[in-house]
Amino acid sequence: MTATPPAPPVDGAALLDEVEAFHRRFNAFPTEAAYVAVALWDAHTHLLDCFDSTPRMAFLSPEPGSGKTRALEVISTLVPHPMHAVNASPAALFRAVADTTGRPTILFDEIDTVFGPKAKDNEDLRGLLNAGHRRSGVSYRCVGDGGAQTVVAFPSYCAVAMGGLGSLPDTILARSVIIRMRRRARNETVEPFRARIHEPQGHALRDRLAAWAAQVRDQVEGAWPDMPDGITDRPADVWEPLLAVADAAGRDWPERARAACVDLVTAVAEDDRASLGVKLLTDLRDHIFPGTDTLSTVEMLHLLNAMEESPWGDLDGQPLTARALSKMLKEYVTAKNKPISPRALRIGGQVVKGYHRDDLTDAWNRYCPAPPETSVTSVTPVTLPS
Repeated sequence: MTATPPAPPVDGAALLDEVEAFHRRFNAFPTEAAYVAVALWDAHTHLLDCFDSTPRMAFLSPEPGSGKTRALEVISTLVPHPMHAVNASPAALFRAVADTTGRPTILFDEIDTVFGPKAKDNEDLRGLLNAGHRRSGVSYRCVGDGGAQTVVAFPSYCAVAMGGLGSLPDTILARSVIIRMRRRARNETVEPFRARIHEPQGHALRDRLAAWAAQVRDQVEGAWPDMPDGITDRPADVWEPLLAVADAAGRDWPERARAACVDLVTAVAEDDRASLGVKLLTDLRDHIFPGTDTLSTVEMLHLLNAMEESPWGDLDGQPLTARALSKMLKEYVTAKNKPISPRALRIGGQVVKGYHRDDLTDAWNRYCPAPPETSVTSVTPVTLPS
């Protein structure tokens, strides 16, 4: 019998071009970097066991009708074993993800319903999303009836793409590629997505991605892609799998991937919503403390709540309070490794509670972006009680 000739090698760069073009037909992403990142993310889901971690893909917007659901619909045609999880119970998700032979790619629309006002009711899902970004991640659950229960470690490593309003908890934001979606302008047009017609087209690309993944698996596994300058720590963990995929594809994809990495990581760093705590520290450094070493809590709150470009005057409908300020600052520590706390200050002959610059400096250096070139002089200095 004549042996079947081996299938010709897949051109990875050309295939990623087609995946990107498929998204461009139906998705109006806000930047060129977004198209690059999403195409690479689609491809990395077919190589999941080659990596130590998998980045979450998060499509976020301030308003409905910004294309998040459509992005997830298109992704679902390109990834292995898509599982739309908006109505899935935690138990169903744990067991589905633990099945490594058919491990799903979880697509979670309306993720704001999981992390919104009722977030305390969704701690299991939050734990799965947090733990599951690492290949070694497991979730422990009791299995059995009555007193015959045993603790079972469920593997939780899986790829997750999310869409939702607003933002996400910091722990998940830090593990995500963030795409800030927006409503299409009148001059932005995309094709209507018709599942009956376009799902088979996406599935054909999905099958070719799987074939290419098998072809480059040995090359990708254990790869340590070079990071762009300035990309370290958690952003490097997030982007490492995507850059490895781009390097395996070749041609212009390694360069485009690194440019997209810098663009999207920079956008997150500049986004005020990335961390409310860092926003508070930065506002204290740049707008409240210039010109003084100490401030009373009352004066700090007055200045913070009056800032029009910051959220302090309206946090869930209420201005920032002394209790909330203290709670947020106690998450950080002084240079002596003590929680940042109000001190006793003497102002106008009276002793009041307030904060000292020296207690904040270490946190400013560790967490805040580089300060602006010019500072705004704020208020008259006060003194500590003798």
